[in-house]
Amino acid sequence: MSTFRSSPFANIPPVVKNLLIINVIFFIATNIFSKGEELPLVGYLAVFYFDSPLFRVWQVVTYMFMHGGITHIFFNMFALFTFGTAVESAMGSKRFLNYYLITGLGALALQMIVQAIELYMGFGSITLNPDTLNSTIQSQHQLQLYNDIYRTPMLGASGAIFGVLIAFGMLFPNVELYIMFIPIPVKAKYIIPLYIVAEMVFGVAKIQGDSVAHFAHLGGALFGFILIKLWGINSPRKFYE
Repeated sequence: MSTFRSSPFANIPPVVKNLLIINVIFFIATNIFSKGEELPLVGYLAVFYFDSPLFRVWQVVTYMFMHGGITHIFFNMFALFTFGTAVESAMGSKRFLNYYLITGLGALALQMIVQAIELYMGFGSITLNPDTLNSTIQSQHQLQLYNDIYRTPMLGASGAIFGVLIAFGMLFPNVELYIMFIPIPVKAKYIIPLYIVAEMVFGVAKIQGDSVAHFAHLGGALFGFILIKLWGINSPRKFYE
Protein backbone atom coordinates (compact mmCIF):
# COMPACT_ATOMS: atom_id res chain seq x y z
CA MET A 1 0.00 0.00 0.00
CA SER A 2 1.40 3.38 -0.95
CA THR A 3 0.94 6.45 1.16
CA PHE A 4 0.52 9.96 -0.13
CA ARG A 5 2.44 12.73 1.52
CA SER A 6 1.30 16.23 0.73
CA SER A 7 3.86 18.82 -0.19
CA PRO A 8 4.96 21.13 2.63
CA PHE A 9 4.03 23.98 0.27
CA ALA A 10 0.52 22.67 -0.36
CA ASN A 11 -1.18 25.04 2.10
CA ILE A 12 0.75 28.14 1.11
CA PRO A 13 -1.32 30.45 -1.13
CA PRO A 14 0.11 30.98 -4.63
CA VAL A 15 1.44 34.54 -4.39
CA VAL A 16 3.25 33.97 -1.09
CA LYS A 17 4.63 30.70 -2.45
CA ASN A 18 5.94 32.32 -5.63
CA LEU A 19 7.35 35.32 -3.77
CA LEU A 20 9.27 32.93 -1.50
CA ILE A 21 10.63 31.06 -4.51
CA ILE A 22 11.61 34.22 -6.42
CA ASN A 23 13.40 35.71 -3.41
CA VAL A 24 15.34 32.50 -2.83
CA ILE A 25 16.30 32.32 -6.54
CA PHE A 26 17.56 35.92 -6.45
CA PHE A 27 19.53 35.20 -3.28
CA ILE A 28 21.15 32.07 -4.71
CA ALA A 29 21.97 33.83 -8.00
CA THR A 30 23.49 36.77 -6.13
CA ASN A 31 25.87 34.45 -4.32
CA ILE A 32 26.61 32.17 -7.30
CA PHE A 33 27.74 35.13 -9.37
CA SER A 34 29.75 36.70 -6.55
CA LYS A 35 33.39 37.62 -7.01
CA GLY A 36 34.91 36.95 -3.63
CA GLU A 37 33.20 39.36 -1.25
CA GLU A 38 31.91 41.45 -4.15
CA LEU A 39 28.30 40.85 -5.27
CA PRO A 40 27.97 42.26 -8.82
CA LEU A 41 24.22 41.60 -9.04
CA VAL A 42 23.66 43.99 -6.15
CA GLY A 43 24.94 46.83 -8.30
CA TYR A 44 22.43 45.98 -11.05
CA LEU A 45 19.36 44.88 -9.11
CA ALA A 46 19.44 46.72 -5.77
CA VAL A 47 18.13 50.29 -6.00
CA PHE A 48 20.13 53.52 -5.88
CA TYR A 49 18.97 57.09 -5.34
CA PHE A 50 17.21 58.35 -8.48
CA ASP A 51 19.93 60.90 -9.27
CA SER A 52 22.78 58.42 -8.82
CA PRO A 53 24.64 57.37 -11.99
CA LEU A 54 24.13 53.81 -10.73
CA PHE A 55 20.33 54.08 -10.80
CA ARG A 56 18.42 51.97 -13.34
CA VAL A 57 14.65 52.06 -13.79
CA TRP A 58 14.15 48.30 -13.21
CA GLN A 59 15.76 48.60 -9.78
CA VAL A 60 12.53 50.02 -8.31
CA VAL A 61 11.07 46.51 -8.59
CA THR A 62 14.08 44.19 -8.44
CA TYR A 63 15.38 45.66 -5.18
CA MET A 64 12.45 43.99 -3.37
CA PHE A 65 13.86 40.56 -4.22
CA MET A 66 17.48 41.19 -3.26
CA HIS A 67 18.97 40.42 0.16
CA GLY A 68 22.36 41.04 1.65
CA GLY A 69 22.82 37.94 3.78
CA ILE A 70 21.25 34.75 5.06
CA THR A 71 19.86 36.40 8.20
CA HIS A 72 18.30 39.20 6.15
CA ILE A 73 16.44 36.88 3.79
CA PHE A 74 15.53 34.35 6.50
CA PHE A 75 13.66 36.82 8.69
CA ASN A 76 11.96 38.52 5.75
CA MET A 77 10.80 35.23 4.26
CA PHE A 78 9.75 33.90 7.66
CA ALA A 79 7.58 37.00 8.15
CA LEU A 80 6.19 36.70 4.61
CA PHE A 81 5.25 33.07 5.22
CA THR A 82 3.88 33.65 8.73
CA PHE A 83 1.79 36.77 8.10
CA GLY A 84 1.45 36.85 4.32
CA THR A 85 -0.37 33.52 4.20
CA ALA A 86 -3.25 34.86 6.31
CA VAL A 87 -3.30 38.24 4.55
CA GLU A 88 -3.40 36.71 1.05
CA SER A 89 -6.20 34.38 2.14
CA ALA A 90 -8.18 37.38 3.39
CA MET A 91 -7.50 39.66 0.39
CA GLY A 92 -7.39 37.18 -2.46
CA SER A 93 -4.28 36.47 -4.49
CA LYS A 94 -4.58 39.16 -7.17
CA ARG A 95 -5.19 41.95 -4.70
CA PHE A 96 -2.47 40.68 -2.38
CA LEU A 97 0.10 40.76 -5.20
CA ASN A 98 -0.89 44.35 -6.04
CA TYR A 99 -0.75 45.23 -2.35
CA TYR A 100 2.71 43.70 -1.91
CA LEU A 101 4.20 45.48 -4.92
CA ILE A 102 2.58 48.85 -4.12
CA THR A 103 3.81 48.80 -0.52
CA GLY A 104 7.28 47.90 -1.81
CA LEU A 105 7.17 50.91 -4.15
CA GLY A 106 5.80 53.07 -1.33
CA ALA A 107 8.68 52.02 0.88
CA LEU A 108 11.14 53.16 -1.79
CA ALA A 109 9.25 56.42 -2.36
CA LEU A 110 9.44 57.47 1.30
CA GLN A 111 13.09 56.43 1.55
CA MET A 112 13.97 58.57 -1.49
CA ILE A 113 11.99 61.52 -0.14
CA VAL A 114 13.98 61.34 3.10
CA GLN A 115 17.23 61.07 1.13
CA ALA A 116 16.24 64.10 -0.95
CA ILE A 117 15.58 66.09 2.23
CA GLU A 118 18.96 65.06 3.65
CA LEU A 119 20.66 66.13 0.42
CA TYR A 120 18.88 69.48 0.44
CA MET A 121 19.92 70.09 4.04
CA GLY A 122 23.51 69.13 3.22
CA PHE A 123 23.94 70.68 -0.22
CA GLY A 124 20.97 72.98 -0.82
CA SER A 125 19.75 70.77 -3.68
CA ILE A 126 18.19 67.32 -4.15
CA THR A 127 20.46 66.63 -7.15
CA LEU A 128 24.19 67.05 -7.63
CA ASN A 129 26.03 68.00 -10.82
CA PRO A 130 28.75 65.38 -11.46
CA ASP A 131 30.84 67.95 -13.38
CA THR A 132 31.16 70.20 -10.34
CA LEU A 133 31.10 67.49 -7.68
CA ASN A 134 34.69 67.99 -6.49
CA SER A 135 34.08 71.66 -5.75
CA THR A 136 30.61 70.99 -4.31
CA ILE A 137 31.80 68.61 -1.60
CA GLN A 138 33.57 70.81 0.93
CA SER A 139 33.49 68.80 4.15
CA GLN A 140 33.81 65.28 5.47
CA HIS A 141 30.14 65.34 6.39
CA GLN A 142 29.15 66.17 2.82
CA LEU A 143 31.42 63.44 1.47
CA GLN A 144 29.86 60.89 3.82
CA LEU A 145 26.38 62.09 2.88
CA TYR A 146 27.18 61.75 -0.82
CA ASN A 147 28.54 58.22 -0.41
CA ASP A 148 25.59 57.14 1.76
CA ILE A 149 23.00 58.36 -0.74
CA TYR A 150 24.64 58.10 -4.16
CA ARG A 151 26.88 55.08 -3.74
CA THR A 152 24.97 52.89 -1.28
CA PRO A 153 22.11 50.73 -2.63
CA MET A 154 18.95 49.75 -0.83
CA LEU A 155 17.83 46.14 -1.06
CA GLY A 156 15.42 43.75 0.58
CA ALA A 157 11.75 42.90 0.89
CA SER A 158 11.45 44.60 4.28
CA GLY A 159 9.35 47.54 3.04
CA ALA A 160 6.74 45.25 1.52
CA ILE A 161 6.97 42.97 4.58
CA PHE A 162 6.07 45.92 6.81
CA GLY A 163 3.07 46.46 4.56
CA VAL A 164 2.11 42.83 5.19
CA LEU A 165 2.58 43.30 8.95
CA ILE A 166 0.30 46.32 8.98
CA ALA A 167 -2.33 44.43 6.99
CA PHE A 168 -2.14 41.52 9.43
CA GLY A 169 -2.53 43.87 12.40
CA MET A 170 -5.56 45.56 10.83
CA LEU A 171 -7.27 42.40 9.59
CA PHE A 172 -6.43 40.13 12.52
CA PRO A 173 -6.05 42.57 15.44
CA ASN A 174 -6.83 40.10 18.21
CA VAL A 175 -4.49 37.32 17.15
CA GLU A 176 -1.97 36.70 19.91
CA LEU A 177 1.68 36.67 18.88
CA TYR A 178 4.74 35.43 20.69
CA ILE A 179 7.64 37.84 20.42
CA MET A 180 11.26 37.17 21.36
CA PHE A 181 12.14 38.18 24.92
CA ILE A 182 8.45 38.63 25.83
CA PRO A 183 7.28 35.53 27.75
CA ILE A 184 3.54 36.13 27.20
CA PRO A 185 1.50 36.41 23.99
CA VAL A 186 0.61 39.93 22.83
CA LYS A 187 -2.25 40.81 20.51
CA ALA A 188 -1.29 41.99 17.03
CA LYS A 189 -3.11 45.31 17.47
CA TYR A 190 -0.69 46.19 20.27
CA ILE A 191 2.65 44.77 19.20
CA ILE A 192 2.68 45.84 15.54
CA PRO A 193 2.05 49.57 16.26
CA LEU A 194 4.84 49.43 18.85
CA TYR A 195 7.11 47.93 16.20
CA ILE A 196 6.26 50.82 13.85
CA VAL A 197 7.00 53.38 16.57
CA ALA A 198 10.36 51.71 17.20
CA GLU A 199 11.21 52.01 13.50
CA MET A 200 10.31 55.70 13.61
CA VAL A 201 12.55 56.27 16.64
CA PHE A 202 15.51 54.48 15.05
CA GLY A 203 14.95 56.31 11.76
CA VAL A 204 15.00 59.73 13.39
CA ALA A 205 17.86 58.88 15.76
CA LYS A 206 20.21 57.87 12.90
CA ILE A 207 22.47 55.75 15.09
CA GLN A 208 26.00 55.53 13.72
CA GLY A 209 26.66 52.21 12.04
CA ASP A 210 22.96 51.46 11.57
CA SER A 211 22.53 50.50 7.90
CA VAL A 212 18.83 49.64 8.11
CA ALA A 213 16.51 51.74 5.90
CA HIS A 214 14.00 52.49 8.66
CA PHE A 215 12.05 55.01 6.60
CA ALA A 216 11.55 52.39 3.88
CA HIS A 217 9.94 50.19 6.53
CA LEU A 218 7.74 53.10 7.56
CA GLY A 219 6.87 53.79 3.93
CA GLY A 220 5.71 50.22 3.41
CA ALA A 221 3.62 50.40 6.57
CA LEU A 222 2.13 53.78 5.62
CA PHE A 223 1.15 52.73 2.11
CA GLY A 224 -0.22 49.47 3.48
CA PHE A 225 -2.42 51.32 5.97
CA ILE A 226 -3.71 53.64 3.23
CA LEU A 227 -4.47 50.75 0.86
CA ILE A 228 -6.40 48.77 3.49
CA LYS A 229 -8.53 51.86 4.18
CA LEU A 230 -9.01 52.76 0.49
CA TRP A 231 -9.93 49.22 -0.51
CA GLY A 232 -12.24 48.82 2.49
CA ILE A 233 -10.88 45.41 3.44
CA ASN A 234 -12.27 44.16 6.74
CA SER A 235 -11.42 41.34 9.12
CA PRO A 236 -12.64 37.99 7.80
CA ARG A 237 -15.63 36.91 9.93
CA LYS A 238 -14.90 33.22 9.55
CA PHE A 239 -11.55 33.70 11.24
CA TYR A 240 -13.25 34.74 14.48
CA GLU A 241 -16.21 32.37 14.35
